Amino acid sequence: MAATDSAATLLCVVPPTLGMIWALKEFVWLRSIKLTGPNGEGLKEALTGGVSAGEVDKILKSMEEIASFISVGATAFLNKEYQYMVVYMIAFSCILFPLVGAPTCLAFNVGCITSCACGYIGMKVAVYANVRTAHEAWLDLQKGFNVALRAGSVMGFCLVSLGVFVLFGLLVLFRGVLFSDKASDAEDLYEALAGYGLGGSSIALFGRVGGGIYTKAADVGADLSGKNEFGIDEDDPRNPACIADNVGDNVGDVAGMGADLFGSFAEATCAAFVIAGSSYKVADGIAGNYPATLFPLLLSSVGIVVGLATMMVVGCIYKVNDVSKIEGALKGVLNISTVLQTPAVVALAYYVLPARFALDETFDNVTPEKCIASVLLGLWSGLVIGYATEYYTSHTYRPVREISETQRVSAATGIIYGLALGYLSCIVPTICIGITVAVAHTVAGMYGIALGALGMLGTLTMGLAIDVYGPISDNAGGIAEMSKLGAEVRRKTDALDAAGNTTAAIGKGFAIGSAALVSLALFGAFTVRAKIVSVDILDPWTFTGLLYGAMMPYAFSAMTMKSVGTAANDMVEECMRQLKLIFEGSAKPDYERCIAISTDASLREMIAPGALVIVSPLLGGVLFGKNCTAGMLSGALVSGVQLAVSMSNSGGAWDNAKKYIESGGLGPDHAKGSNAHKAAVIGDTVGDPLKDTSGPSLNIVVKLSAIMSLVFGTVIADHSGPTGGPFWL
Repeated sequence: MAATDSAATLLCVVPPTLGMIWALKEFVWLRSIKLTGPNGEGLKEALTGGVSAGEVDKILKSMEEIASFISVGATAFLNKEYQYMVVYMIAFSCILFPLVGAPTCLAFNVGCITSCACGYIGMKVAVYANVRTAHEAWLDLQKGFNVALRAGSVMGFCLVSLGVFVLFGLLVLFRGVLFSDKASDAEDLYEALAGYGLGGSSIALFGRVGGGIYTKAADVGADLSGKNEFGIDEDDPRNPACIADNVGDNVGDVAGMGADLFGSFAEATCAAFVIAGSSYKVADGIAGNYPATLFPLLLSSVGIVVGLATMMVVGCIYKVNDVSKIEGALKGVLNISTVLQTPAVVALAYYVLPARFALDETFDNVTPEKCIASVLLGLWSGLVIGYATEYYTSHTYRPVREISETQRVSAATGIIYGLALGYLSCIVPTICIGITVAVAHTVAGMYGIALGALGMLGTLTMGLAIDVYGPISDNAGGIAEMSKLGAEVRRKTDALDAAGNTTAAIGKGFAIGSAALVSLALFGAFTVRAKIVSVDILDPWTFTGLLYGAMMPYAFSAMTMKSVGTAANDMVEECMRQLKLIFEGSAKPDYERCIAISTDASLREMIAPGALVIVSPLLGGVLFGKNCTAGMLSGALVSGVQLAVSMSNSGGAWDNAKKYIESGGLGPDHAKGSNAHKAAVIGDTVGDPLKDTSGPSLNIVVKLSAIMSLVFGTVIADHSGPTGGPFWL
């Protein structure tokens, strides 16, 4: 039975509504957790490591105070960052409105606001949950795990539900008010809707870059000044940068990652819409079938229901009563959601897609089976990429342990091994993406590639849940250390944090893989809008653009890494100045000063890299023609994906090599405080800007340059010569 317009509308509205209700329910549950400490029979067991019962009230007060510092710092940073973004939105709207029209300008601003809202909600929930995770881990490991995971799910369900609901609302507004519901208007409608993806990706760029610079400036400063110079932990309350470090986890890894993946969802959906919208020109075009046209959006909507089912199943199957079971439970979230999403995709495709439809003259016999194949390839490729990322970044496996063993000798050998590991880790993701692209394009053209991207993002609710789990657990460990909880509590929070590092790396793998497919889908949509039939690298302007595009990720990475280095240098100098006075007993840590250094540096330094990505495609297209832009997008995609994978995995491996040594993996002679540990700290410090600033930000470089080209595709085409070269030739 074919889906009706009403049924398709319900599928776009009901799951997001359920997702928001679930998120609200989980937040209410979080609020119900009171910070009362252990009591009764559990007091003796919970208070291990030399903490007496009389100190409970003092510890609780300290936990609340530290959590308040983190919350205030994170909120202050986001508020200031969003002030910059409002200026950007106004300025860019002044460019969009005259060049591409009011509908695109409206969609852009709605995308920006939705992305900001998602990031803000996620950050507020994370800073609310961190102290409760530490508190519950004080009582019981299972309780601490539940708080971190369920708080992460709030971000996952809010982001996807808001994204689907708002995008569908825009679509209804455009069909009912700004455009007609005729198939001939579909192309203009969906091209205008692409502004939504541009808005989301623009905010993601500044969120990722600004948040990444903030967190790594604080992290590097805390490591170098505290660990290596004074022999204290980065989360030692005497370390002036410890609060800024914990603030950074939230603004970079929660708000930044959320904005990044929101951008991927919005861009992939808009790319599929644009490609489908152009099919009105051919007989049996999908543009004339409203429920079928909504298929890309419905994939994400159904993913919300799958996420709800996953959360229910995971709670029944996985019991985290030992630290060794944490990582398995988190991976189980991904496994279960992927398995459940598979039949959901099949059922949805057969329900809303006609038995045969056309996309263009070449792909005039597309079937539901071909669309299913494209989606499932993306879905399962994402899981494979996630596991490959885990293999190269978790100290459970040989590659990271090899790095730790080389660090017995020196920091240099560990860095060499880490770089090699990052380059080697590109192989599996590249093969997975290549297979997905080859098959999806063969059966359904660029539309198939967009569906592959949405397939990889099909489990986004759960991917975000386990990703946000990481910084919440990291913060919980910092709060436990700073409030002087017992060694047993810190052992639990360290285990939660270590598993979170692995899931964060898996999340980055998903983000990079989906970014590659999203970028290629947007590239296909750009060629449709700019009327580019083929991309010939023998064309001199195409090849010129190819070289420039391949250079862009390196220039961008250089800017962001140098920004981290500059800010970290200021942070180290400030921490060294303060620590000397603190150890003399003549001063207390000035946390606010370190927060100010990170905030000012991140907001100042994010402008130049952002301008590079936003201006390059438009300027290249207007001055040198649409062929140059096509080459630029191709170069940025191929170069950026490889660089992002290698950077992220090298950094993740160095981080976990340090944790492996700290856990005693090399034996008591090479544990915390040893020369091997100092070498590992240096490796981790080198990797910090790679895995948390430059590497993840490259996802947005390849996506934002592509969505910019798509939105301004008509402008670029109008300023090109007859053969696609410069208009002035």
